[in-house]
Amino acid sequence: MKIEEYLNTLPTSIMTGEDVELQDNILNEIFEFASLSKNDIFYHLGCGNGHSLSIALEEFGVKKAVGVDNNNEKIASAKKALGDKNLSNWILKCEDVLESDISEATAILFWFSDETIIEKMTQKFATLKKDCRIITIWSPLPGCLPDKVEFPYILNITPFKKSDDLKEQVIAIFETDCIDFVTAWEFAERYSKTISSKDEENIRFLTILQTLVIWINAKNLGIACGNEIPAPIKSYMEILKTYFDIEVEHLLNQNTL
Repeated sequence: MKIEEYLNTLPTSIMTGEDVELQDNILNEIFEFASLSKNDIFYHLGCGNGHSLSIALEEFGVKKAVGVDNNNEKIASAKKALGDKNLSNWILKCEDVLESDISEATAILFWFSDETIIEKMTQKFATLKKDCRIITIWSPLPGCLPDKVEFPYILNITPFKKSDDLKEQVIAIFETDCIDFVTAWEFAERYSKTISSKDEENIRFLTILQTLVIWINAKNLGIACGNEIPAPIKSYMEILKTYFDIEVEHLLNQNTL
């Protein structure tokens, strides 16, 4: 089956990241990356269990922490966890992020995969006060050049810097116009370790998929090293096809085969 068909067989919650809770050490890394401080009003859109708010308040001393999630059970759980810690200066809202008032935010963690939501929220972010930091994972906001990258963490600061095209965005993220297999694997592994559990088998499988996605995108954009498909890429394509019945070669432009 084509990779798109395989992805469609997975639970929606996996594809959207809805049930992926970032580990506390990862949240600490993200907040260090974004230079979160006592002057910040921090928003986490899709806050889940609320651990991000606890860390923002306890470890980084933010002025205020606000979590938004449309899942009643998660909001209730987050409220209990924050209440048990006797923390103050936090608010949890059970509502759609598209409808939520985020105008006071100075730093926002935003990790969604739904393209429609991302497009609409990017427009909403663009109206926020100057120097508001939007933290994303894996990719920058559409049409925007990142202000800071420590992959897979990406920072866009208002007012946004516009990019001419996807190629310019990818070069800005990878800081090279010659992406080889090693680079693709390194960046894919960073991402899979960020969002995965400690199951090494799952991490490796996700890393293989993401490596192929990174390299194929680079090849199609004309920023992969060399004209030939690297041997490791060919091998992983064959492994996916032989052992998992997942085909990815069709993603390559015909003139690259």
